[in-house]
Amino acid sequence: MTSDRFFGLIPAAGAGERMGQATPKQYLPLLGRPMLYHSVNALLASGTIDTVFVVLAPADREFRQHDWGEFGERIAPLYCGGATRHDSVLNGLVAASSTVQPEDWMLVHDAARPCLGQHELQRMLAALAAHDVGGILAVPVADTLKRGDAAGQIQATEPREHLWQAQTPQMFRHGLLLHALSRTGMVTDEAGAIEALGLKPQLVQGSNGNLKVTYAEDLQLAEVILASQWRQT
Repeated sequence: MTSDRFFGLIPAAGAGERMGQATPKQYLPLLGRPMLYHSVNALLASGTIDTVFVVLAPADREFRQHDWGEFGERIAPLYCGGATRHDSVLNGLVAASSTVQPEDWMLVHDAARPCLGQHELQRMLAALAAHDVGGILAVPVADTLKRGDAAGQIQATEPREHLWQAQTPQMFRHGLLLHALSRTGMVTDEAGAIEALGLKPQLVQGSNGNLKVTYAEDLQLAEVILASQWRQT
């Protein structure tokens, strides 16, 4: 039996050391709100997703310092984050099991992708709602790829045909994703755990605007993209 219910899960237990900030990356200010707010809002603005679970570090004290009231009960903090993204997502899926059924869809989204557009999200929901496995947002690789050695010298130019850059959300049935992550160790994204089962997630065309904020300068670009999205709505 399949389900038409959709939930979101955002792992937000990391420290974001590469940003060079004392404040964890997900709480850095972005247009007057913590970056995490925009990532949550992007999922809930669709009107399709019932609840977004936010997986926080057990010792997190920052989340309660911000106003999440506009989301009501549609945002659910879970203080069960782990040492890695894999651990945080797995722990979050387990914690959400009292609310989410195995056949419900779970969209795992990065806390550091605040610029997810509604067009891309709706395209994903439409493309995957009847898919047997699920899939991810992604964009075809446009740059020339070079393989280097330890000394930083080019060893080869890699063909970019059929290569895609993975983004989030990554959308799979709750039970399938829980099973996949329980069986795998270190994977860099949820699709990797699904692939390890021998399954083939679907690639759904995303947007370069759905950037992942990794370095301090990325915040300025995120502000420009968000401001542009707001002007279009």
